[in-house]
Amino acid sequence: MTRIKIPLLLLLGWLLALPAQALELPRTAPVPGGIVVLDLGPANRPRPEVRYRQRRVMVVRHHGRWKAVLGIPLSARPGRAALEVRQGKHRRRLSFRVRPKTYPVQRLHIRDRHKVNPDAAELARIRRESRRIHADLRHWRARPPRRLRLHWPVHGIVSSTFGLRRILNGQPRHPHSGLDIAVPAGTPIRAPAPGRVVDTGHFFFDGKTVFLDHGEGMVTMYGHMSRIDVKPGQWVRTGQVLGAVGQTGRATGPHLHWGVSLNDARVDPRLLLATPASHP
Repeated sequence: MTRIKIPLLLLLGWLLALPAQALELPRTAPVPGGIVVLDLGPANRPRPEVRYRQRRVMVVRHHGRWKAVLGIPLSARPGRAALEVRQGKHRRRLSFRVRPKTYPVQRLHIRDRHKVNPDAAELARIRRESRRIHADLRHWRARPPRRLRLHWPVHGIVSSTFGLRRILNGQPRHPHSGLDIAVPAGTPIRAPAPGRVVDTGHFFFDGKTVFLDHGEGMVTMYGHMSRIDVKPGQWVRTGQVLGAVGQTGRATGPHLHWGVSLNDARVDPRLLLATPASHP
């Protein structure tokens, strides 16, 4: 059998000429807590810089076009909204419309009253932790994500959906900013996409928590863990174990609280799932 020898430089040239696999974009839902993907023009022009509500917005290349991947905060009012786009010396505003959405109400009873009405010392701790958590969720790394479609971090039953208006012991609270997935304590929690660990900690409400940065303002959060197996600054690959499911913090049973932040807006993780968005 005759072997054909291909020069290394020629082989590398062929490989570089192959078309790159297109980044799969998230599902669009222009509602509070949703995601909007907006076209910014052909990618042969300078890469745009985009801001929404003073926050930088992810920009990715998709099929020869620049696309803004924007998270809409739960606090956003329905109606007209706009992005600020800067491209080289040119500046413009790009409008879109936020549609109304009504989320269901969930009533919970918490036996530990301190988790509902903390005392003065606990409130001081909560304020300190809140500043730290918000800084983690608005973290920006100037590098686009390797993937925008996520795997489920655990396989279980979604016990609390995103956006629920929660009433704890008869008292209204902030809407639920993630998914609660009920699974047995000790179940491994796996990274849904590659990323770098921004922070880990043990917080009053969220218990043992990991924050994972995927690039350009996309940060995922994992709360109520029983243990943490990663450290800040560590790079993790898809499927790598971050820790285990637990019941730390304010929790009525073992489960994972999974949150996704885009440009400092908490969005529904189901919009980024690579598999059908019912149950894992």
